[in-house]
Amino acid sequence: MSRFWSPIVHTLTPYVPGEQPKLQKLVKLNTNENPYGPSPAVLAAMHEANNDALRLYPDPNADQLKDAIAVYHGLRREHVFVGNGSDEVLAHAFCALLKHDKPLLFPDISYSFYPVYCGLYQIDYRTVPLNDAFEIDVADYEGDAGAIIFPNPNAPTGRLLPLADIERLLQRQPDVVVVIDEAYIDFGGDSAIALIERYPNLLVVQTLSKSRSLAGLRVGFALGHPQLIEALERVKNSFNSYPLDRLAIVGASASFGDEAYFRATCDKVIASRERLSTALASLGFDVLPSAANFVFARHPQHDAGQLAAGLREHGVIVRHFKAARIDQHLRISIGTDAECDALLAALHTVLR
Repeated sequence: MSRFWSPIVHTLTPYVPGEQPKLQKLVKLNTNENPYGPSPAVLAAMHEANNDALRLYPDPNADQLKDAIAVYHGLRREHVFVGNGSDEVLAHAFCALLKHDKPLLFPDISYSFYPVYCGLYQIDYRTVPLNDAFEIDVADYEGDAGAIIFPNPNAPTGRLLPLADIERLLQRQPDVVVVIDEAYIDFGGDSAIALIERYPNLLVVQTLSKSRSLAGLRVGFALGHPQLIEALERVKNSFNSYPLDRLAIVGASASFGDEAYFRATCDKVIASRERLSTALASLGFDVLPSAANFVFARHPQHDAGQLAAGLREHGVIVRHFKAARIDQHLRISIGTDAECDALLAALHTVLR
């Protein structure tokens, strides 16, 4: 602490990201990165843009990328907002759309950045418990609310909420903003983007970090009614007019032009997820159904913290959350089949 801090700094509990270890030869299954590299088209576009033009500022509106996203999803540029990763997009949404007199609602087990944003922007919130199966029940969100946000699939559980349930919530809460955080939707769910034209209170946030293998590029976006997008733009241009650099804009744009590569890598991750889930169950794990690029599992006879520590000793790192209700679960990112096999081999030893 310092006497020079602004008062709000004393109240903040910052988000703790997954470990990015410096050690070599680790099987890294802790931060939900895609095990496959970006599309060759992305790398080619960035290579071509890596020239003298980098001395110039990028387009502050990133219109090239907005147009690529809009065309891909059958919308207009006015429906699209882009930012430096979905975390920045979410931060602007919390500031622009989610602070009201009534509390913001989100699940008690969910993305742990949500309460951090509430602390930063001084937003009153209330967490809504998942049911005993770790599922979101939209009926629990139909009372008084200033706004609503949740991931779909949820994180860290990986459980998917059907699109029909999201639409029912939008119908019953027409006067509050509903943000659906779809970081993992491409690995097994139907996007709420299909509902945007019918529901002006819906904002859908996605990232290129997971399904498009661009975590290192930091690109996220939101889709919604133009009035919601305008609010995000007003906040963004009061914070940083140039959140995306030239290489990020061209690389991200190119990713939407290589559908075959995108589908192929998603399919490989999905196949590996199902294979790993079956193998973990055969080792005695309880594995939640997942529509994400990770699985959430517990072993009834072994402490999760000790399992994570034992795996690390064998060169495999996974994510262990110490929060209530989930402190005996491990979140395991889906790697290549070889990486998943290394995890399973280590578990055979650790579980003895």
